[in-house]
Amino acid sequence: MKPKKILIITYYWPPAGGPGVQRWLKFVKYLPDFGVQPIVYIPENPTYPIVDENLVKEVSDKAIILKQRIFEPYQLASFLSKNKTKKISSGIIPNQKKQSFLDKTFLWIRGNLFIPDARVFWVKPSVAYLEKYILDNDIDTILTSGPPHSLHLIGLELKQKLDLKWFADFRDPWTTIGYHKSLRLSSFAAKKHKALEHQVLNTADTIIVTSKTTKTEFQAITTKPIAVITNGYDTERVEKQTLDAKFSLAHIGSFLSERNPSILWESLIELTHEIPDFKSHLEIKLIGAVSQEVLETISQFGLKPYLNNLGYVSHAEAIAHQRKSQVLLLIEINSEDTKSIIPGKLFEYMVSNRPIIAIGPKDSDFAEIITNTNTGVFFDYSEKVKLKSVILDFYNQFLEGKLQSNGVGLQNYSRRNLTKELVELLKNLN
Repeated sequence: MKPKKILIITYYWPPAGGPGVQRWLKFVKYLPDFGVQPIVYIPENPTYPIVDENLVKEVSDKAIILKQRIFEPYQLASFLSKNKTKKISSGIIPNQKKQSFLDKTFLWIRGNLFIPDARVFWVKPSVAYLEKYILDNDIDTILTSGPPHSLHLIGLELKQKLDLKWFADFRDPWTTIGYHKSLRLSSFAAKKHKALEHQVLNTADTIIVTSKTTKTEFQAITTKPIAVITNGYDTERVEKQTLDAKFSLAHIGSFLSERNPSILWESLIELTHEIPDFKSHLEIKLIGAVSQEVLETISQFGLKPYLNNLGYVSHAEAIAHQRKSQVLLLIEINSEDTKSIIPGKLFEYMVSNRPIIAIGPKDSDFAEIITNTNTGVFFDYSEKVKLKSVILDFYNQFLEGKLQSNGVGLQNYSRRNLTKELVELLKNLN
């Protein structure tokens, strides 16, 4: 029996680094185990803000990879300011009060001239190339993954031309994502985004989202079936790690300006004054891209002596840090718009055997996961007293050599089990 074919259209693919690449890299790894042949369509010359060459080795040798060149305005804009375009393309947007004229110009251009995003010029050539490939290779099912949401427009046109089965996978929301309001959109641009979102959600056969809140938001726009398949963790080959000698609190991943939890910095500086020896043990580890505003705030609170800013490291190194840090920090923007965001690193955190301190808006989707799996403690931005108490409790367990987490039900979030859920969707649609 021939395996079922599925054409997966995605922008982020090795050697891209960061969380955006992990979801479909891992689905593609396990799809052949369930009798599905993945065919992955990616740009030949992308502009990735983060590169991790080590991930190339993780690409399944059973996957068929298709590549076509892409034109991206970021490639031209980088001649003016490579650093600014790199940050904006990765979602790091300066605080509105501190935006320079160049910042505002780049954001206005990004939000108003390139709708839905700067990869929109890849849509037409991709449709032309894929239409022929699909017909020549007898493919009846496609999947688009966004952001960038331009890729859903590729799916939209192919659906209209060929009447394929189309899955639209939203790793993040579209018009309700946290940074959307920072793009300085005109009323025309805002309406255009909404119209495209509505058209995609009402044309795809099935919508896949990563959180219950996004599902609820989309149900107000479409009656099409919506499935929740979260991100997850994979079995990682990591040497056994020796725990940090310091009481290390590690944040791994992009630390955006809006993710700047004063309740955490206040709690830590107060504990350095109140608890003997706390300051001699404390280490704040930041791994990944960190906004200047976050670094300035840490300094303003007097915590710079305890800061270890490691910058971007490979995925393998990030996993190692997750397993040797004493406590893992998970911070989300304090906004109604971010309740639906479940950071991909959460699932790797959960299997690290290290306790998680998570801070986000009240009723966040990821709070329920952390609580149900017994992998850490969630706080909203009003719970400083509780947060400080838990940090102190973790510190005392650290001194006794007893600090760890004891997760339950983690197998539900394994990449293999999540791929099985995806395959069931494919079977039900066909």
